[in-house]
Amino acid sequence: MARIAVIGAGTGAMAAAARLAVAGNKVTVYERSASYGGSLGRHEHEGFVFDTGPGLLHLPAVQRDLFVKTGKESLEQCVTLTQVDPASRHLFADGTAVSLPNASRAGVASALDAALGSGAGERWTGFLERARDAWDRSRRPLLEEPLRADHQVLGRDPYPALRQRRLLRTRQAATVAETGAWELADPRLAALLNAYALSYGLDPRAAPASAALLPYMEQTFGSWYVVGGMRELARAVYERCVARRVEFVFGAEVVRVVEKDGRAAGVELTGGEVAEADRVVLGVRPHAELVPGQQVWGADDVKVRAGTVPGRFVVLLSLRGGREAGAAHRSVVHSADAAAEREAVFGGRVAAHPTVTVLRPDDPATRPDEAHEAVTLSAVVAPRGPVEWTDPAVRQRFADVLVERAEAAVPRLRERILHTEIRTPAETEAETGAEGGAVPPPALAGAGGAYLHPGNLTRLPGLYLAGGWAHPGGGLAHAGMSGTLVAGLVVEGDGFRGSR
Repeated sequence: MARIAVIGAGTGAMAAAARLAVAGNKVTVYERSASYGGSLGRHEHEGFVFDTGPGLLHLPAVQRDLFVKTGKESLEQCVTLTQVDPASRHLFADGTAVSLPNASRAGVASALDAALGSGAGERWTGFLERARDAWDRSRRPLLEEPLRADHQVLGRDPYPALRQRRLLRTRQAATVAETGAWELADPRLAALLNAYALSYGLDPRAAPASAALLPYMEQTFGSWYVVGGMRELARAVYERCVARRVEFVFGAEVVRVVEKDGRAAGVELTGGEVAEADRVVLGVRPHAELVPGQQVWGADDVKVRAGTVPGRFVVLLSLRGGREAGAAHRSVVHSADAAAEREAVFGGRVAAHPTVTVLRPDDPATRPDEAHEAVTLSAVVAPRGPVEWTDPAVRQRFADVLVERAEAAVPRLRERILHTEIRTPAETEAETGAEGGAVPPPALAGAGGAYLHPGNLTRLPGLYLAGGWAHPGGGLAHAGMSGTLVAGLVVEGDGFRGSR
């Protein structure tokens, strides 16, 4: 029985902990905050309940596999999953609106044709077919295997972009923005694609065309909501860990990974206490202070991602008046000036015309009664640092902008507000420890490997990386896969190549 210390209680780290405990190891999780779940937080106010992190689950097979491999009760026996239909409603700057059905490619094509004109559905379907090719080419090395030593193969973009005549020569789209402009033709379809990338914290102007995998996964595997809020998923994973005898120590901040004889040998907590371990799993963003003097992050030349990684600005609204019949669970109000929005988000400024996502779950558990409604507004924003999100005036002005824009999706929104709670990257930083409140994006192939994350193996034997800042990146599905990969490496050894 090996002693394993896990740093952080996010869902990826807990997934690793549960799997490692089932394999017969003694696992202890050290979490700096007072609770588990990482980004899957919850806010409650006078009978209103809100998710403060992700509001929907995509690719639920990752979570289902975790529960199958760690106990008798399935995921559906521990939480109630419902498919969201329509998956999303989109309101474009020109006043056009379209509702996209859940996990129905034919239905999406029909909806796009009806809203945007004949041919729009065919162009989007063709794009998704090419995205499927990219999924088939990259799924295993990108999502299901530890980052290989020859990970440079993932530097090539798997998306089979169409060859087009541009500026007197044949070119292929290399970025999300080029894919939208060149292959989708309609600016509203381009806005739809760009918004998918932006929602994951990716700059469409720079992100490789392989980001086509993001809408492909959502529209193929569906959008799911956990009744009671997404925090219920974190609770279920935590309880599975406890059932497998994982020990949790809350309020325990790890300041250093202890090294002995050239390998990880435990963790040092604030105050100097040392907890010995045979292996250490780091489930938080890697930084140099954790292993002083060691260059251990990543495999070969994959380093911790640099540059601007955006955060999330969230407004939680307690509303008088019930949710109207037929209201969409998720609406996206697209920016009236997407170019300026991208310049602001990735240039460290506050956007004047943000893209706003509106979540309105039809869930009695989120509201005091049927005469009220809990609504969440969110936008991707620059992290704390470039923008001082602790400034009350800055916070309030931007919250007002989100509310104003969200009125396109929620009738009479402003007059219905009973209470407002504002959460910015400053709160994310304080609660999760992520520098600037940044939210990790998923890994992508292409762009010479610039969108990969550090591998699950490190150069310090006995130290492994899990969670959104490690391969294969951020998001519930990707972080969950990181836990699977770490458990496989610990149990089967460094030669583990993923389950087949």
